[in-house]
Amino acid sequence: MSNNNAVLARNTEKAPINSLYSQTVAFSHYNNLSAQLPVDPKSGKLVAGGIKEQAEQCFKNIEAIVDSIDHVMNDIVRITVFVKNIKDVDAVNEVYKTFFSSYLPTQTIVAVDALPMNALVQIEALVSNGEGTIPGAPQAGDLIKLTNNTENAPMSSLSTQTVAFSHYNNISAQLPIDPKTGRLVIGGITEQARQCLKNIKAILESIDVPFDDIVKITVFLKDFSDLEAVNEVYSTFFPDSSIARAVAYVPARTVVAVSDLPMGALVQIEAVVSHGDGTPPQAIEDRHGLIIEANNTENAPKCSLSTQTVAFSHYNNISAQLPVDPKTNEIVAGGIKEQTEQCLKNIKAIVESVDHVLEDTVKINIFLKNIEDIEAVNEIYAKFYPNGTPARRIVGVSALQKNALIQIDAILGNAEGTPPIK
Repeated sequence: MSNNNAVLARNTEKAPINSLYSQTVAFSHYNNLSAQLPVDPKSGKLVAGGIKEQAEQCFKNIEAIVDSIDHVMNDIVRITVFVKNIKDVDAVNEVYKTFFSSYLPTQTIVAVDALPMNALVQIEALVSNGEGTIPGAPQAGDLIKLTNNTENAPMSSLSTQTVAFSHYNNISAQLPIDPKTGRLVIGGITEQARQCLKNIKAILESIDVPFDDIVKITVFLKDFSDLEAVNEVYSTFFPDSSIARAVAYVPARTVVAVSDLPMGALVQIEAVVSHGDGTPPQAIEDRHGLIIEANNTENAPKCSLSTQTVAFSHYNNISAQLPVDPKTNEIVAGGIKEQTEQCLKNIKAIVESVDHVLEDTVKINIFLKNIEDIEAVNEIYAKFYPNGTPARRIVGVSALQKNALIQIDAILGNAEGTPPIK
């Protein structure tokens, strides 16, 4: 019997099935669910009705998947909601509260330009997996979630600021809200970006976690022309410590153009954070002093503001890849098929540079300039993932860097884990 974690992909007929991806892919202590559309699994079509009916179907599909792997909705660590119309958020939250009446996961809500099947809403979940995925060998028993809120960051009746499970903290996406007033900070994109990052920092300080323990950042921008201003602010927060500055550490990163954000904000930032302490009952010797392993390769495009792959414990977090040829640093010639292939080639190069293979992928996130390109994307995608193993998300966005047609990021299993500090 191997002592290594295994990628465990599963499907149930009680939720929509697609041959290109799995409903849930477990690795180590997390289950990564594919984003769920409001599709009736019996008919394969969108449910009748409006936003409430569609939101309810999304959650029903999630619940069916969670139940099929012997888990419960309270095992969900993070919920991500994509809506077509930001005005629909209140209706979605009304449905959301019927599925989470006591415990609240972390939450991200954004409005995007388009969703597959012209749906009004798409919802995905990250689920804890206490039993782990070492074949036939439970890893750490019934690990507990650690939830935390601080008054030094904005509080919400619908989400928890941070939920830790095993070796990761998942932070609710932070809006540029001043926690003292509960309102957006005064000013433009610079002030708003700074407030988002200050809120994340306050949350981390409240649980005694350094800012440089962040392994992945996702920036949601309402106006893509604001990216340069955001990057200026971003560079004042990363690297944060003298140790991180000595090695020029920056997290993996994805930037997403959105059509709207809650409260009319210009920017919202989400963070995934390493949690070296682990959560009980992990033994001290199993959890203490794990290090972050950050890597770049010349065989994929480099960026001074992000690391191509950041591994911590049993996961690798891959920065979003544009269809850029690393030799020329320009978008490859051709259309959506050529661009999709280049994105996946870049991911493959990064994965192989850290001695992994594409079969270690547990989750793929695809951002498309034109949602109607899905069929062409799938044609290329199937060549890289013929077994349909990773969980997957696709959303349509208004803009991408370098005017690309597609952007893809990935999460990989890291069976060997990361070593403790010597």
